[in-house]
Amino acid sequence: MTKRLLRSQLVSQRSLQEPRRRARKAWRFSALAILGVGALAAAATIKPPGKIGRVILSGGVHQAQAQAQPPVPAFQADCSLSPEPLQRALTDIAQGFDGEVGIAVTKAGCDWTVGARLNELFPQQSVSKLWVSLSVLDAVDHGRMRLDQVVSIGPNDLTLFNQPLRAEVLEQGRVDRPVLALMMAALSHSDNTANDRLLWTVGGPDTVRGVLKAKDIAGIRFGPGERLLQSHIAGLTWRQDYSLGRNFEQARLLLPMGLRQNLLDNYIADPLDGATPAGIAHGLANLAAGRLLSPESTGVMMDILSRTHSGPMRLKAGAPQGWKVFHKTGTGQELGKLATGYNDVGLLQAPDGSYYGLAVMIRRTTQPIPARMEMMQSVSRAVAQFHEASATK
Repeated sequence: MTKRLLRSQLVSQRSLQEPRRRARKAWRFSALAILGVGALAAAATIKPPGKIGRVILSGGVHQAQAQAQPPVPAFQADCSLSPEPLQRALTDIAQGFDGEVGIAVTKAGCDWTVGARLNELFPQQSVSKLWVSLSVLDAVDHGRMRLDQVVSIGPNDLTLFNQPLRAEVLEQGRVDRPVLALMMAALSHSDNTANDRLLWTVGGPDTVRGVLKAKDIAGIRFGPGERLLQSHIAGLTWRQDYSLGRNFEQARLLLPMGLRQNLLDNYIADPLDGATPAGIAHGLANLAAGRLLSPESTGVMMDILSRTHSGPMRLKAGAPQGWKVFHKTGTGQELGKLATGYNDVGLLQAPDGSYYGLAVMIRRTTQPIPARMEMMQSVSRAVAQFHEASATK
């Protein structure tokens, strides 16, 4: 009865608001036709009625499209100094943390990588959103998608956990968003529903895996999508009503604790979405060096990652003044005091323009959040100290 009532309410809302949605859609396409692609970012940031307006970032992307160049050509990188001091610092950080942590740092344009547990698989969680947007921008570069391409999101597209889009979808019955706006919501605000719609619009998990292979980004698994991944971890079979309220969390609580622990242990040991810290650091360094995408798409990706809202006290908080941070967080499921898949990965740009790709990934820990964040901040500080010491030699 409840489901029938919800469906009837959604149908009623859709019929009442269809003329207004059509008018907004027609206006958006007219504006883009008149102003051209340079107006795309501005059009994407217009805040229509409803709650989704709060998750759309403002400005900047069209400037990045127009001005972006491959940020660090490999031949310009200074690779003359040994990274051994940085390796020692990262070893101390990893050994001093109570938990299983993987760390990788590589300088864009150089052939060294230092850290801890470099080639072990760690759960990515929302870090994997990077590869969805990379695949979308690769499709844009090859003419298979457009940044102003409008994607519809309805109740059957909703996922779980963090999905700011959900409120507006349930309120209106359906929302339409340009691809660029969905990328901004997925990367900067880690919206699971925005990311899932991008995933299936670009072609699904196999397409993302193909892009990773074609671009020689090694050591990265891509999972089956947010709904199936999180259901697998919890030991549930996905039902669409899990996307509403806290239905997923309530269903998970009904499972025996021993079963939940075994399933979580199995996931941690062999994660469907596992990635090596070294693979992620290399992939991000190659992004900064302009090796993965066109200059315009590189600029779009970097611009969005510079505006990440999640995890402000992770890697970003350890970067000294004058350094820029481009990053993506990931946060996995918890069971009691055990936290899993607590991550932050990204690029640090030194004041002289040098880029460092880095990944800090916690497989499992019982440490409180402030201790996890402090450990991540210490990695950023170690990279900056190494770079600044190298510059004086």
